[in-house]
Amino acid sequence: MATYIVTGAAGFIGSHLSASLVADGHEVVGIDNFDPFYDRGAKEANLHRCTGDGFRLVEADICDGARMTEVLSAARPEAVFHIAALAGVRPSVADPVRFARVNVEGLVAMLEATRASGCRRVVFASSSSVYGERGQGSFNEADEVSAPISPYAATKRAGELLCSAWCHLHGLSVAAMRLFTVFGPSQRPDLAIGLFMRRIAAGEDVPMFGDGTSSRDYTYVGDIVRGLRSARAALAECEPGFFRIWNLGGSRPVALADLIDRIGRVVGNTPRVRQLPLQPGDVPRTCADLSRSEAELGWTPEVELDDGLRRQWEWVRA
Repeated sequence: MATYIVTGAAGFIGSHLSASLVADGHEVVGIDNFDPFYDRGAKEANLHRCTGDGFRLVEADICDGARMTEVLSAARPEAVFHIAALAGVRPSVADPVRFARVNVEGLVAMLEATRASGCRRVVFASSSSVYGERGQGSFNEADEVSAPISPYAATKRAGELLCSAWCHLHGLSVAAMRLFTVFGPSQRPDLAIGLFMRRIAAGEDVPMFGDGTSSRDYTYVGDIVRGLRSARAALAECEPGFFRIWNLGGSRPVALADLIDRIGRVVGNTPRVRQLPLQPGDVPRTCADLSRSEAELGWTPEVELDDGLRRQWEWVRA
């Protein structure tokens, strides 16, 4: 059994990933600074799924390079899963300086700590937002991504480039995973699906930005965890200096108006929609091309949207 570092371990994806690794007998050192972006109590509740002796939490800031080097050098991990980040397009427009610090400076601190500790493998959580504004068709890892339209997207693209540089300079092996709109139990409270569920259940208005035709490629968190772990397994077979980008998405975009209707059916209430203007930085559509992920990682999504919505609603109700 191996030891892994998971940054952002008290967050949505990080807690599910940590729980999965611990359940398989691995040791996990989780790092989280409980950033006040959302309630600390929600993050502490996330950690309840990381049961057993295989999980240890270190409360620390990823931007503290000396502390990260100390933690990683003591743990001597097989690989680092770098999930921690400030997330969200709209919040990044409101506070770009803080997003740049955490998502860029924090990543550099982690890459340097990884190198100093002797670890050579990193799985980096990037984002589908790097693709920017696109028309029809799927988003392929080989597509041009030089025009992000939000600070968040720009920080994630910068993260990919930094990872590539550290692979070239220092022999790290990095998998950069472009995640497409993740949902499921413990989803961040500011994200649309959980917010819509709570509002529809309470009979409150549901905010719909635009005319409802914008679409997203929704991906269940359990599928994301499988993809991250598949990438980690692939890195074990790679030479030093390896860098590769893989999409993890549902590959079936759903229009916003359709999503709201589906959530209403799951909750058992008719949504009251309040239409609002489009928000700066939001892309009109995302759609993952999974040909590379399927061929090289053996990964395809398993949980359909409606099934995942039911699972998330049960969690919200509980």
